[in-house]
Amino acid sequence: MSTNTYLSWLSSNTSSIYWHDSAVKAQQEAAYSNGASGMTTNPFLVGATLNSNKEFWAEQLKSIPKGLKGEQKVEALMQLVVGYYSDINMPLYQNGVVGKGYVCAQTNPLKTGDADHMVKQAKRLAKTAENVVIKLPATNAGIEAYEECVASGLNVAATVSFTVPQVLAVAEARERGKQRALVSGIAPGLGIAVMMIGRLDDYLRDVAHDQRSSVSESDITTAGIACMKRAYSIFNEKGYDTYLMPAGCRGANHITELAGAKMIMSISPKIADLLMDVTDLIEKINNPVDQKIIDRLLTLSEFRKAYEPDGMKREDFITFGATNRTTDQFINDGWNVIESFSY
Repeated sequence: MSTNTYLSWLSSNTSSIYWHDSAVKAQQEAAYSNGASGMTTNPFLVGATLNSNKEFWAEQLKSIPKGLKGEQKVEALMQLVVGYYSDINMPLYQNGVVGKGYVCAQTNPLKTGDADHMVKQAKRLAKTAENVVIKLPATNAGIEAYEECVASGLNVAATVSFTVPQVLAVAEARERGKQRALVSGIAPGLGIAVMMIGRLDDYLRDVAHDQRSSVSESDITTAGIACMKRAYSIFNEKGYDTYLMPAGCRGANHITELAGAKMIMSISPKIADLLMDVTDLIEKINNPVDQKIIDRLLTLSEFRKAYEPDGMKREDFITFGATNRTTDQFINDGWNVIESFSY
């Protein structure tokens, strides 16, 4: 397999942790040969691997009962895929290095406003394996569920998250959940706060066009990075032990500009390929974003919501434009695809 010099350097010589963002077997093997030490999945990625690797999954699918429907069917198929990869990652997990050897499983995107439903489903999915991380949406209800899961000792990641106020709310929920867990004699699991920086850029690009803004394309492709760097600074200042996770990346810059950060980076095969061409092995997390770029971006009200720590209240998270776009994709291109899968 081809050596990816940049990813090998990032995972071996910096504080950054590289997780592979795909559930396709061949891609997983290539990623791990270049330093990946964990996996992110979501409904779209699980559906994609089941449909594109039918021959590979055929034997494993024999263990799934026929006639399952709805959420029960999706959970069974998701646990099949996640369970397979949790076994592969278990030796890494058992080494005891924080942030390494985990695989994600995501709750039902049709239930992003139902905290009780998400908690029950999270506990079922967590039974897949001890190295499974449950992904919940960073909506008001999802953050409520996140705290409950942390208090129960589960490994949890908040996804469908694009903004500084969202990741701060997640980190604060983890702090509350940790205290409850410790009082109950429960060891807290791994905690992650995702920021889908490329998806934020995508959303702001359309906003800028719609408003005939003078914000440039180069400004737009810096927006997610600016939000992540601001969040990282605040996390360090407050001493949160929640790991930030840049995800939904659209360009190599979404990784190179954050290199060296103590983050878990979700990197898709497409972005890994782009990083093959990067020759400057430099930690850039402490390089500030040009204030002039931030000032131009701040002319967009949707960027202000994303960048300012108090830009949104928790009840506003579910109505943010990027949240609706991503939830829709997870439902229609992910969850519904798994539910209609024939085996």
